Amino acid sequence: MAFSTLIIFPKGQTINMEYYLSLLLQSKDILKEKRLMKVTKGVLFLHDSAPAHWAPATQKKLAHLDFHCLDHPPYSPDLAPLDYHFFSGLKKQLKGRHFSSNAEVSATVETWLDGQPSEFFFEWLTKVTAVG
Repeated sequence: MAFSTLIIFPKGQTINMEYYLSLLLQSKDILKEKRLMKVTKGVLFLHDSAPAHWAPATQKKLAHLDFHCLDHPPYSPDLAPLDYHFFSGLKKQLKGRHFSSNAEVSATVETWLDGQPSEFFFEWLTKVTAVG
């Protein structure tokens, strides 16, 4: 079962460990809501090498929430494979459109993500885990 919810990053916000921990808690709440209190364990995260992602407190919080991290592919420590998989189709969806607000952009992106079949997400996950 695939789901999507965008957590919009506030303009000017710096990601530090405290902020990232709050995002993890938001993610857990969103999972409970989207999955109607069903399975919220075994969630997979793909982190890059940002310090907030690998801080001991973050790792402890991930373990507490029963979230799991995939290893970042060693061949591209500064590139996220997710970017290539998701953004090519999303760019086509957004090309040539003009938006009047951030909320309108968010709604369009979320609608596009919700319209993707589960296979779209599993295809990416299979590629990432095969590399690492």
